[in-house]
Amino acid sequence: MKNVAVIGAGTMGNGIAHTFAQNGFKVQLIDISEASLKKGINTITKNLERMVAKNIITLDKKEETLNNISVYTSIKEGVEYASLVVEAATENKTLKFQIFKQLDEACPDDTILATNTSSISITEIASMTSRPDMVIGMHFMNPVPLMNLVEIIRGYNTSDEVTNLIMTLSKSLGKTPVEVNDYPGFVANRILIPMLNEAIETLFNGVAGVLEIDTVMKLGMAHPMGPLQLADFIGLDVCLSILNVMYDGYKNPKYAPCPLLVNMVNAGKLGLKTGSGFYDYSKTRKAEHVAKQFS
Repeated sequence: MKNVAVIGAGTMGNGIAHTFAQNGFKVQLIDISEASLKKGINTITKNLERMVAKNIITLDKKEETLNNISVYTSIKEGVEYASLVVEAATENKTLKFQIFKQLDEACPDDTILATNTSSISITEIASMTSRPDMVIGMHFMNPVPLMNLVEIIRGYNTSDEVTNLIMTLSKSLGKTPVEVNDYPGFVANRILIPMLNEAIETLFNGVAGVLEIDTVMKLGMAHPMGPLQLADFIGLDVCLSILNVMYDGYKNPKYAPCPLLVNMVNAGKLGLKTGSGFYDYSKTRKAEHVAKQFS
């Protein structure tokens, strides 16, 4: 399994493509937008250059990694020879369903179909295909080249053979795979996202400000970044989407998104990627200045 197609050239997609390519896989990076593909390759190049500057990899390794990646705007052409496809499109159920229907038709019969979804049911996604036993979740963490964890999520029909193969494959990427079952939010986001939502509730209720909340969690709980900064980094729209999936799946009010989060997403304040969230990123990508005072 040395030929991998990655669907989506955004933050997660280009990180997944980078990781596979750096480990010797031939990667077909697929996106409907040529601009997104160009941006994705530029991001991979910059990340590789940083690794060269830090003596993590050699210049030859950088060039080898880039040469392992080819780009396509057509799913049919991009997946023609793929042994594995990893879908990393936007966290939208309808979109993912459409993509998996296309993949099922376009891919060879023995191609394994994986999704990087952070919360959507693998079983539901698999039901869009004629090969539910060959559909699995590979939930990488961001930034993909640096983070070791991969959640391997079995759908209801995912076979033992496919699960074992993907576990072994993940280890070959230098990752630590953890097998989990298919329930909304899986493990990582079932625990993380409600914590971020509670931090937003704490801000919304006027208990403390943005800097104060993040400082408490960084200094008191030894978190590398505060929950509000992390929410900005993940994307407030992604956080909202995951909460909605869990709220719909469990029907438990503890997963209901904070009204402040909903309002910020509706206002287009999505965090780092839009230049503003809980922090202002208009001048720097670092969380140095609070975007506004919330109450």
